[in-house]
Parts: sequence; structure tokens; C-alpha cells
Amino acid sequence: MVVRFAVLGPVEVSAAGQMLSGLAPRHRAVLAYLLLHAGTVISNERLASALWADNPPDTSRAQIHAAVTAIRRVLREAGADETLATRPAGYVALPGPGGLDLDDFATLSAREAIADLREALALWRGEALSGVRAEFVPGARARLEERRLAVFERLADLELEAGGSEGLIDELSTWALAYPLRERLAGQLMRALHAAGRQADALAAGRRYRDSLAEQQGLDPGRAFLAIEQVILRDQPPAPAVISTARSFLPYDVPDFTGRMVELDRITSARVCTIDGLAGVGKTTLAVRAAHHLADRYPGGQLFVDLRAHTAGQTPVPATEALHTLLGQLGVPAERIPPAEADRCAMWRTELAHRSVIVILDNASDANHVRPLLPGTTESLVIVTSRRRLTDLDGAHAVSMDVLPVQDAVALFTSIVGERARKEYVAAGDVLRMCGFLPLAVRIAAARLQHRPQWTVAHLANRLRDERRRLSELTTAERGVAAAFALSYQHLPPRQQRLFGLLGLHPGRDIDVHAAAALTGATLDETEADLEELLDVHMLMQRDLDRYTFHDLMREHARAMAVQEDAEAAIAGLLDHYLHTAAGAIDVLYPETKHRRPDLPQADSSRFDSAGAATAWLDAERANLSAVAAVETAHARDLSKVLYRYLFDNAHHSDALVIYSAALEAARRLGDEAAQAVSLANLGWLAFGNGMYSLAQQHFTQSIEHARAVSGAVDEARALHGLASVHQQHHDYALAIEHFGQSLSLFRGENDTFGEAVALNSLGGVQQQAGDFAVAEANLAASLSLFRQVGSHGGEADALNNLAETHRRQGRLSEARETYRQALSLYQRFGYRRGEARALNGLGATSADAGDVAEAAHYFASALEAALDVGNQVEQARAKEGLARHPAGAR
Repeated sequence: MVVRFAVLGPVEVSAAGQMLSGLAPRHRAVLAYLLLHAGTVISNERLASALWADNPPDTSRAQIHAAVTAIRRVLREAGADETLATRPAGYVALPGPGGLDLDDFATLSAREAIADLREALALWRGEALSGVRAEFVPGARARLEERRLAVFERLADLELEAGGSEGLIDELSTWALAYPLRERLAGQLMRALHAAGRQADALAAGRRYRDSLAEQQGLDPGRAFLAIEQVILRDQPPAPAVISTARSFLPYDVPDFTGRMVELDRITSARVCTIDGLAGVGKTTLAVRAAHHLADRYPGGQLFVDLRAHTAGQTPVPATEALHTLLGQLGVPAERIPPAEADRCAMWRTELAHRSVIVILDNASDANHVRPLLPGTTESLVIVTSRRRLTDLDGAHAVSMDVLPVQDAVALFTSIVGERARKEYVAAGDVLRMCGFLPLAVRIAAARLQHRPQWTVAHLANRLRDERRRLSELTTAERGVAAAFALSYQHLPPRQQRLFGLLGLHPGRDIDVHAAAALTGATLDETEADLEELLDVHMLMQRDLDRYTFHDLMREHARAMAVQEDAEAAIAGLLDHYLHTAAGAIDVLYPETKHRRPDLPQADSSRFDSAGAATAWLDAERANLSAVAAVETAHARDLSKVLYRYLFDNAHHSDALVIYSAALEAARRLGDEAAQAVSLANLGWLAFGNGMYSLAQQHFTQSIEHARAVSGAVDEARALHGLASVHQQHHDYALAIEHFGQSLSLFRGENDTFGEAVALNSLGGVQQQAGDFAVAEANLAASLSLFRQVGSHGGEADALNNLAETHRRQGRLSEARETYRQALSLYQRFGYRRGEARALNGLGATSADAGDVAEAAHYFASALEAALDVGNQVEQARAKEGLARHPAGAR
């Protein structure tokens, strides 16, 4: 079933033409923000900032989680839950082709045909994002409305040139009333009225614009408007507003230019605009397209100079030489141009004071490079492109370019390759992903196919899959991605070159300043300065605050630049950093089990001032920790032991599988029996949590064998506890009680209070299932006391949960309900997501026993959502069974 999202009007989700219900205003706000940034992973922090600006409530994370859960429920009912995905760093909306009206609008509005622009505008169903209230909405709505208006102005120009003035008058009048200071609209309305034979009305419209401009801004109209007014005053035949004979020095405007409407809109409203971005992202192409598009607004001409800051084999053009070129383009004879830079600056500014031109200063090195080339007071537009962010250029509008959105990349590739791209759309998507949606890479890949008719798109995709040769594949006789990157690299000082290369060796996807410092051995201040410099020259990217990453192709270039003899020590320092910092975070979160973890004297918990800070670091680094475990042996063993409780409590199953499997492989390679026992028990608990009881039993049995071989009583106790839990699931209560009792004895023999509490809790749980309530309640009370003694909030919640179930099964429903709520509160308060579904299912069962079917269904539905969210199959089954028995409130 095709699901379609809409933001150009009320925020809505539809399937098969029917609107899907079930989303509250806050849910739609979260959905709208994700859709506005479709394809980009959005963190919880960024969502909170978008929704509440600088004042998010204490419950912001819970509210966002609830909103995402609600959205997923609606999408799941439509069979499209894959369109909202969870990533290690946050959430990402992934609407399919034709699944988002904003994407369709961008595609259609990038074209020049009247019918396409009309179709684009028809997608709007009223005010964008209507029905949504959040801090980000006013700004986003204004930007969308500006895009809509820009498209309408282009459409009006095309229809006026085609002689369609009569039908435009009402539309132009409405827009001009809404935007009384918009000169282009006023001029278009005047032209339409004049073309319809309404000279007096056209002049009246002009007077209204003049009066509004003078009253509200104290300004006079521009030259383009005056030219239109003169044509109407003389009652001359309708003609374009400006007929310019000025010369243009603009380069070729590529006919397959795609997308970039937001960037074009920002350039339209500027006087000085800087365009920065990664090598190959299309900065010059955008500047040239903007200049061609805006040429009629600047009748004095269009000037262009390449400052050659990143041109192979060339030195940057000094300001003195660039001024000579620009003055010559204005028509100043060479003999009149003074030799001194200061005099040339003065002449340049004098010449521009009474002209309206577009100036492109392409390929600048920094702000100092272009500052002498900026005019004084002028009606001209200056566009500067650079690989560096020109933050020191005061008053300039900055446009930082990212890679192409998916739809625009597809459109660009297809426009060059043609029918092959449409037929092999899956392979085309693979090619674009391996190009990293970088315009230069997409163009080169498309050009290779265009000139090799015997190649299929799939053949090119297969060639690009080899990372070692990918950059060489994206090369032609005259240009290449690697060559473009190399120019940026060559301009770096040696220390930043070293950092850049070492970052390429990092096994994960992003890095913070602490990890980068561990990689290089530099101080935090030095490392942060170097990272920010690499960010400013677009050799690094930043998707989340204080975290740095590469474009995929730039990562491959960095890896090629790494000095191998420097690599071994750098990676060792990085791995130690991750292990020791993870240990410090876990010590903050789980001090009660520190005795079970490796003794790491370097572990430092002082970096984390709260449990929230420790969890935030682990959440941010989880993917990196998995990557580290997958590539190194000793660290994998220790990380598995360090991270177990965090991974288990938060149901991070996929990361746990990577880390535990790597730890087991390392332990086997090193012949470490104790480490094998731990890793097998961890894998057993992972399998158990996913309902794979046969595999869990196999892992636990093998773990016991290894633990006994080295007299590892605690490890044996953990594995016996797991084996007992499997028997419990098979309803073999006698064998479960026996193994839980053995586990309890071993824990007590080792003075492991936390282990004793866990075993007592599980023993009490199975005893209440067997109907021995008095003994069960005594063991659970003892467990609860021990958990509180060692400060284990998750264990306390587990004991309360079992105690509540004991009350419920005895018919003490009031006590059961209160105890379940205490357990749920602890789970939610301390972020132990694995337990939420258990407590909610318990509350559902308690409500059902009390005869409150609607409340029971509500709890079971909430339990199902929580269980689905963390992949807890056991609780999913309980919730589904509860809903099947008590469906009344599930509608």
C-alpha cells in the first residue's frame, strides 16, 4: 500500500487515498520536522530544540518517544512502518518515491514548463504545516512560502511572455496584496494589467507599490520597476520589463541542473552571498545557475572571475589582478585602470555605485581574499564560492551546500543516463548511494555510462562496490573526485593532514573531540581547533552537535592519506579511550556490578556528572563501540563484559550480537575459558530475550562447561540462572527452581550481593508461577531489600514487577496495581526500556481480572507498542494474547 505524506497544507498521512487518523498535534509536529528533513537522521536533542527551542520540558525525551511510537502505530496499520526508521543517532523519515508532496513540489518546480509549475503549485492545499504548533513551524512555514512565491513568480513571467496575462490578473492581485513590498510581483501585475488594456489600473497598482515601499521602508523602487512603469506611461506595446544590452561573462549554465530551490531562494534575497561546501558539491554550478536566473533583475551585466584558490597547478589570483579583470568586464579601458590595489578598489566601487550587476567571485580561499572585491553601497549582487566557510565576511548571506537529496540525485542521474536509469532503478539507487549523492561523483558516474553503451547500470554499481577502487572509478580524463579532494588536502597544514588521515582509519561512522584526541595524542584544545578547521573547509561534516563525520567518498580519500607507520599506535590509543570511557560510564550507571567487570585502573567516571550524561555518551557512541569490538580482540572481550548491563537493559539487540559474537571469537582465539563462559552466557541471554529458547539453552550449557573448567563460580551462577529461566519458559518449574537454587548458592558463596538479589527475584518469580505464594513473596521481599541495598534501580523494578504478579495471582488486585505502577515508574524514570512492556502487560492483566476491559485493552496496546519498539518477543506475545481476549478498548 502506497503511503503519502503531506506538509504543503495540513500535515497528513494517507494510504490508498484515505486519510489515516490517530495522530495528535504533537505527533504531527514531530512527523512534520522529520519530513522536512527526510533522509536525514534527526537526534532527540535536535527534535527537542525544534519543538521547544531553548526551553524543552523535563519530559521532552518521553514525549518524543511517545510521538514516534504513535506515528509508527499509524504507519504499521498501513503496512509502511519502514518509512520511519530508528538509527543509532536518532530517527529518519524515508518516504518512498512520490510519497511526500514537498519532494514532488521540488521536482516539478525545478522545471521550466508552465504545466509543470502549475502542477507544482497545485500541490499546496493551504498554509504549509497548518494544524501544527512548535517552535520550528513559523520559520519553516516562511521558508516554504518563499519557495512557493518564487515558483509563482517564475510561472507568471513565463505566462506573461506567452501572452496569458488575462488569466493571471486575479492571481497576481491576490499575491501582491499579501506581499505589498515584493517588487517583482508588483511589476508582473502591472504588466498583466497593461497587456489586458487596463493602463490606468496598471499605473494605480504601481502607485500602491510605491506608496507602500516609501511608507514602510523609506525606499524608492528599483530600475527594473521604473522601466516597466515607463513602458506603461507611454502606453507602448507590452514588452519584457528590461531589455539589456549589457555583456555577460557567465560560464555555461548546465541544462540538467537539478533541485537546489532552497539555496536559489536564499541567493535571490541577498546582496552579498557566500556559497561554501565540499569539493564537488556544485558550488560554481549553483552560482552560475542563480546568476543566469536573476540576470533580468540586474541589467548592468553579469561578471565572473575565477580566483583559483583550489585549481590544480595554479596559484590563487590576487585581489589586484582580479580587480583588473572585473573592471575590464565593466568596459573600463585597460589604460584607465590604475596599478595600485587601493586605487583599483576605489574605481571598482565607484563604477558599481550606479550600476546593477551580478558578480561571481568563484573559488575564493578565504574572506581576506575577496574583501577588497566587495562593492560599497550598490544595487548589485555579489556571489562568492569557496570550499571554506567565510564566517568573517560580515553582512553576507551564507549558503552551505550539502549533497543532493535523493530525489534530486535520481533526477540528475536519469537526465544524463536516460532510459537505462529508469529500467534499472534499483541499480541506479546503488550507484547514487556509492557516489554519496555528491553531484560531481553522480555526473562522472553518469558520464561513464553515457559513453559506454555496452555497460549496464548494474555493471557500474558492481565496479563501484570495491571501496579500494571506487575513487579511481569516479574519474575521467579531465576531472575526478579524488583529484578534487586532493586539492583540499594539499592546502592543509601538516598537523591537520595527519589528523585527517588518522580519522580515515576510525572504524566507526563519527567521532567526538575526546576520541579524536586519543587517536592523535594531541591535547583537547589542539584537536578541537583542528577538527573545526577541517569542518570549515568541508573536509569533515557535522550532523550532530560536537560530532564529526566524513562524506563516504572523503572517508575513502582520508584512509588513502593515512601514514601506516603512524596508524598502529593511533588505533591503540583510540581503542583504549573507548574501553576506558565506556567503563567509566557504566560505573556511574551500574555501580552495584562493578565487581563483575574487568579491573581497568584507567577508567574514569569523573567525566560524567550524572546517569543521564553517562547514558547519553553510550547512546551516541554505541555504533562506534560495536565497530571497535568487530575489529579488535582484547578490547572486544573487555567491552562485552563492560557493556552487558547497558545493552541488556536498553534492548540494543543488534549491537549486543555484534559485540558478544566478537568477544566469543576473540576468547576462542586466545584460548580464554573464562571469557568464553561470559560471552556464551551473554549470547544466551540475548537469545532468551528474543524468544530463541533452544539456542539460549545451548549457549548457557556451554557457558557452564567453560566456567566449571576454570572454577568460575560467578560465571557458572549466571549461566545456571539463564538455564533455569529457559526451563521456566517451558513451564518445567521444578527444574527451574532447582537451577535457580544452585545459582543462588553460588552467588552467596562468592558474596555477590547483586547476584544473590537477582537469583532470589527469579526464584520467587517461578515459585509464584508454581503456586507457592508465601515462599515466593518472602524471597521477592528479600530480593527487593537487597536490590535497594546495592542501589540497583532496574533490579528493584524487576522485583516489584514479580511481587505485583504474586499479588495479582492471589486476587489482591489493588496491591498488584499499585506495585505494578511502582515498577513501571522505575523502568521509565531510569530508562530501563526492556521492563516497560512487562509492567504494562501486568497492569493489563490486573485490569482484566478486575473486569475493566477497556482499561485492560489500553494497557495491552501500550505494552505491545513498547515490546515492538525494543524487539521483546515474549512480551509481544503476552500483549497480543491480552488484546485478543480483551479487544474492546483497542480500537
